[in-house]
Amino acid sequence: MILAAIEGTLGIGACIGAAIAAIGAGLGIGKIGAAAMEAIARQPESAGDIRSNMIVIAALVEGVALFAVIVCVLSLFL
Repeated sequence: MILAAIEGTLGIGACIGAAIAAIGAGLGIGKIGAAAMEAIARQPESAGDIRSNMIVIAALVEGVALFAVIVCVLSLFL
């Protein structure tokens, strides 16, 4: 009975962890996009460099979020 309660709690914790990772990634990419658009508005001649840097940083944020979600899912099975 105690083990069933612990497993249920682990499932809830994993779901909350995955949700926090997804929300954090969304906020991070939104902030990156906003800062990039502001930088492009200030210096339109460097739009290509800013855009490429924005894509690289957004990919890194998504990679970290994907890793966090995978760890949360794996915690359900271990």
